[in-house]
Amino acid sequence: MITPTLTTTQIDTLRAHIKKTWKTLTRSHEHLLQSAKDTKLDHKSDTPWIVYISPSEDCPNIQSILERSLSSKDMQRLQIRTLPTEAEAIKEHGLLYLPGPYVVPGGRFNEMYGWDSYFILLGLLHDEEWEIAQSQVDQLLYQVQHYGTVLNSNRTYMLSRSQPPVLSMMVLALFQHTQDEEWLKSTIPILEQFYYYWVVPPHLNPATGLSRFYAFGEGPAPEVLFSERDDEGKSHYDRVKEYYKTFEVDDYDVSLYYNREKDELTHLFYKGDRTMRESGFDITNRFGPFSADILHYAPVCLNSLLYQVEQDLGQIHNIFGNAELQKQWRDRADIRRDRIDRCLWDEEQGLYLDYHFQSGKRRGYEFATTFYPLWLGIASQAQAQRVAENLSLFEAPGGIFTSTRVTGNQWDAPFGWAPLTFIAVQGLHRYGFHTEGDRIANKFLAMVIKEFERHNTLVEKYDVERCSANVSDEICFGYSSNEVGFGWTNGVILELLTGGGKKV
Repeated sequence: MITPTLTTTQIDTLRAHIKKTWKTLTRSHEHLLQSAKDTKLDHKSDTPWIVYISPSEDCPNIQSILERSLSSKDMQRLQIRTLPTEAEAIKEHGLLYLPGPYVVPGGRFNEMYGWDSYFILLGLLHDEEWEIAQSQVDQLLYQVQHYGTVLNSNRTYMLSRSQPPVLSMMVLALFQHTQDEEWLKSTIPILEQFYYYWVVPPHLNPATGLSRFYAFGEGPAPEVLFSERDDEGKSHYDRVKEYYKTFEVDDYDVSLYYNREKDELTHLFYKGDRTMRESGFDITNRFGPFSADILHYAPVCLNSLLYQVEQDLGQIHNIFGNAELQKQWRDRADIRRDRIDRCLWDEEQGLYLDYHFQSGKRRGYEFATTFYPLWLGIASQAQAQRVAENLSLFEAPGGIFTSTRVTGNQWDAPFGWAPLTFIAVQGLHRYGFHTEGDRIANKFLAMVIKEFERHNTLVEKYDVERCSANVSDEICFGYSSNEVGFGWTNGVILELLTGGGKKV
């Protein structure tokens, strides 16, 4: 339901803006120079931008395709290289080649992102942008085939980490529209390859049978060192060290992550920092300050999504009449549901909470990922009822708080994000809490439209307490800018305008 305070003119104006924005956010071969430019890394103005092609591709052929798509002037500002077979051998970072067009989030995020693409796809399908919707999914399938997984984004410094697994949901959402069974069948081995990325060590915790986020890279993230600096020139990592020097931390053993004598962050801190970025929630104190302790947790979000992957693969095999394989995947989903129930459901708090492997306890950090098991149908009706009764913890004037704590991080209060609002709304609707779901959707839409009318743009995140897009002064860690565009906000708005994001 659309709140009556929004006029048809307001909604039509917003829809027209989103429709136009898809073109602005699309990158294809003819935009290769624009795509290759990366404000997140230092770059000498007189040197070319590097584009890497997978070693399993026909590189000379791709070079000639690019030469036909681009002017000679643009080609001179690019350098096409074959990607080394070992990521550690990359000395100069660059863009990873993708064969088809794709939609980027916007602003400083001028490349294709793994989980953003799901919400972008929903918007493209609503707007009947069929060709780019098909290509969006195909580029992620290509990444699994040629780069080993769905990447955090298609830059070389992201080769060591993925993002929340939403690819199977994208495949089925697209198939609903195309009914292209030949294409769907071709996705099965790729979806299975991506699934196994998450369910074997080091992503698997064998003791619980649940998975964790785990990035493979070592040391500081290159894009953070250069681009996440404050007015004094301090990097995010400098601010983290100051925090450790200044404040007592009892969430975890700080000595694992910070050497006080040397005033240095440890290798394990950087591993946790990269892993936190793989989770998509960068940054929050969900796993202790800066989520440094994330490696030691089974997260609600990841395991809920893996349950959905198992369900999706079962559904795809069912479409092709493979009853035995369908049963195998459904059985896996049932086992995961039991494990989620045992480890991640907290009966006392009435919330789904992340599970700490070493202590065998759930972390009492209320986070909006508690709505994932409702969104994906994992919760029982009684569990959904308990979560709905706790809605007041998260409900804000502008939608849903990301967490219940104000930490100076963008993925904590008072901030709210389109995807988590959408997931909460769909989860509430799925279990019959329509009044609550509509109320949250309407609050978010009212805030977004008010800010759109003020700034004539849609942004990445909002202060849902003040119902404002002006967030930079409140963010202390990571990057403080509010990026415009914005892919996943566009997609979620179109979903919420079409029946409040109901999912049955």
